Amino acid sequence: MVADFDASEGGFVPHVEVDVEDVVATVTLTNPARRNAITAGMWRELATFAAEVNDDEEIRAVVVRGYGEVFCAGADITGFDESREGAGGARAYDEELERACLAIEAIRQPTVARLEGPVVGAGAALASCCDLRIASEDAFFMVPAARLGLGYDPRGVARLARTFGDATARWMLLTAGRLPATRAFVNGSVHEVVEADALDEAVERLVERLCDNAPLTLAAAKVALRAVAEGAVSPPLMEEARRLVDLADASDDYAEGRRAFAQKRTPRFLGR
Repeated sequence: MVADFDASEGGFVPHVEVDVEDVVATVTLTNPARRNAITAGMWRELATFAAEVNDDEEIRAVVVRGYGEVFCAGADITGFDESREGAGGARAYDEELERACLAIEAIRQPTVARLEGPVVGAGAALASCCDLRIASEDAFFMVPAARLGLGYDPRGVARLARTFGDATARWMLLTAGRLPATRAFVNGSVHEVVEADALDEAVERLVERLCDNAPLTLAAAKVALRAVAEGAVSPPLMEEARRLVDLADASDDYAEGRRAFAQKRTPRFLGR
């Protein structure tokens, strides 16, 4: 997607920008006027991207970030009077958000959230959808629903509990307080915390490692993890995980991995 610039407003039209460099797709939340708050349209763009990247066999990893030095200040509430008015409007908005979150969780490639500054509300939900999270020391999570008086979708609550753990999710939802990335690192919901000027290097290092691994193995692991997260109550997911495991075990990559191990060299995986 190409960046849209609205000269009449003197800034970017809120959108999701996708840049592909070599085998890595970088998704950027672009709404700088509102600190990258996510609009309903941006949720739809995220869902579209997730569906498209699954069909791109060249992409090995996905990075999700915010424009500039901010990840996301939450949902863009400027449209809430129309899009989230009353129980019916709120339910429709939540469905839009949930569709996008499910699509992102279903991306077959490993996903990395690059977190800087506020990771609030919708931003916390999006970060929770990613497989791995790397944050700068100034990053913090916050779910301000209790300060807005809105009902938080139970599916979103479950996602927060899976990512942050039950106790921390309770604290976030009930106090609407800030959770520093350093504290999130302690409970395992953030995988690495670095100084702000080292963030890009840390993300690049992690992505390089992910891209060196066998794509079919990663895809199978991701589906199995989703099945486990749902309490193994989803037979279709578990069956899909088994299918992908069989595919990996019969792949050229597995043969290459065995050869490389025997020859004491780095394997070169092609995803087939």
